[in-house]
Amino acid sequence: MNLILLGPPGAGKGTQAERLMSRYDIPQLSTGEMLRAAVAEGSDLGKQAKIIMEAGNLVPDDLMIKLISERIGHEDCANGFILDGFPRTTAQAQALDAMLVERDLRLDKVISITADEEALIERISGRFSCADCGAGYHDSFKQPRAEGVCDECGGGNFERRKDDNRETVMARLDTYRKQTAPIIPYYEGDGRLVQVDGMAEITAVGDAIQALL
Repeated sequence: MNLILLGPPGAGKGTQAERLMSRYDIPQLSTGEMLRAAVAEGSDLGKQAKIIMEAGNLVPDDLMIKLISERIGHEDCANGFILDGFPRTTAQAQALDAMLVERDLRLDKVISITADEEALIERISGRFSCADCGAGYHDSFKQPRAEGVCDECGGGNFERRKDDNRETVMARLDTYRKQTAPIIPYYEGDGRLVQVDGMAEITAVGDAIQALL
């Protein structure tokens, strides 16, 4: 099962990816993780990417496609993969399709998780976690059972990501609208795109995705 997960920040892509990974025994492929791994391994592609990133430039599409092509050739992708964070533009979507054709592969579905933007801002800006074990919490939706004490490890140190604030989230949503949302019509055109309401309960979202697959 070869899938792409689309959706604005905070729509629940990571949570649903974990469910799909377990169900289909396929890995989630993050472009950021692929780049870091390639650089750490010192592969030819990694060396090229390192030079570009150290110069403060974006890794070009052709190099990203090569990294993805190399990655999906690994044994853990024998049953398929979930792409997260790529493609972000129509040109990248077209290049990805061309590469998959060369490998005699195709995308089965592109899952677009939709969500109300104001609700996403609240969802993201209210997040915090235990600094000791990483357990996640939320100001409105999931407070620790005992105030100031982590449910998982009993620690009392909590932290928030610096970019989990209203202004940053609004900027990230604006970037998504401008850069990534325009690829939705590309995948709608040949029937590969399915849309799911990401504001439903997590299990309900997962069940809806499964029904569409």
